[in-house]
Amino acid sequence: MAAPASGQGKTTVTAALARLHARQGRRVRVFKCGPDFLDPQIHALASGAPCENIDFRMCGEDDARWRLNRAAAEADLILVEGVMGLHDGAPNSAELARRLGLPILLVIDAAAMAGSFGAVAWGLKNYGEGANITHVLANRTGSKHHAELVQKTLPADIAWAGHLPRDAACALPERHLGLLPAGEIDDLDARIERMADALADTPAAELPPAVEFAVSPAPTFDAKLAGKTIAVARDAAFCFLYPANLECLAALGARLVFFSPLADAVMPDCDAVWLPGGYPELHGPSLAANRVMAAALTAHVEAGKPLVAECGGMMTCFESLHATDGSAHAMFGLLPGTVRMQKKLAGLGMLATELNEGRLSGHTFHYSTTETPLVPVAQAVKATGRGGEAIYRHRRLTASYMHFYFPANPIAAARLFLP
Repeated sequence: MAAPASGQGKTTVTAALARLHARQGRRVRVFKCGPDFLDPQIHALASGAPCENIDFRMCGEDDARWRLNRAAAEADLILVEGVMGLHDGAPNSAELARRLGLPILLVIDAAAMAGSFGAVAWGLKNYGEGANITHVLANRTGSKHHAELVQKTLPADIAWAGHLPRDAACALPERHLGLLPAGEIDDLDARIERMADALADTPAAELPPAVEFAVSPAPTFDAKLAGKTIAVARDAAFCFLYPANLECLAALGARLVFFSPLADAVMPDCDAVWLPGGYPELHGPSLAANRVMAAALTAHVEAGKPLVAECGGMMTCFESLHATDGSAHAMFGLLPGTVRMQKKLAGLGMLATELNEGRLSGHTFHYSTTETPLVPVAQAVKATGRGGEAIYRHRRLTASYMHFYFPANPIAAARLFLP
């Protein structure tokens, strides 16, 4: 599922297709290219199954191949949503599809075009090394007649998959980090159903031809975390969790329990804690009010127990968080320093870091900065060597703006959660 650029409606169409086929009784699995936490939440709801990530830089090509193969063993349809425009990035979605052996359904926003529609599709198919575009779907068409006009422009080697009409009631709301989390869109299910209805009588309702693609063997895991319980924060403030990370920890032998630093008065009995990313900046008053949780986390760290804090999770570990409106809120105070939100992007990109535990890959995406006297124990750097993120340590607390992808190095991930 690809497009000429971001904002063309890939997520909308992918979710609509997933729901359309799922409600026909088919087993649907959706994957998302890139280090995205938000689109996968939409697709999980639409398909009824977890949405995993594919990214050769962060996850690796073998990781993508075995996950696709596992899905193919049980699914009737696999949808892979691309990232940005079809030829944007390195490797871009066209190359990912080529290396994985996947055909491409191209989504084009047709709202402001007619005769150029086919030219765009032809150009994207034949640009550079070429792209295996087999079908195209027009998004945001103005009428049935408009859809017929753009359909007629397609070259003979690209099939028509149908169209979605322009419908403001189906638009997916956004904020500074992208789409709103699925749990915050009250009528999300109804929006997805409405979009699926619009595709019900189009060629997109039919299963595409089966394809063969290269596979890689599934990884094996040593039970390095056997007998260990990891408490994982999961609520509206801590909602950026890769399903693959949770699966990796479980495969390493860990018992996972979930808790809410926003609402819970008691932290679960555990050997280690994981504070993933999310939106602490939207929940400052609630986090500041939960001093019982702050005390429990402090006791956990001072007892020498491991705690991993990523991005939003790290933000809550400092003493205070200052919002863009000037308000300030006390955080958990596990680390000295202050976090300040800003309206411009502060960090974005793929990262890798060398820790004592081993090499880990991941990414960063945030709108805040930190002020702390702590000296970083390591740096997470981009492949270009320009820019990166500090990694801090206090006892067995590991904190960074970097979001780790645990399956890239399960042994190193396990070591983060061991005393």
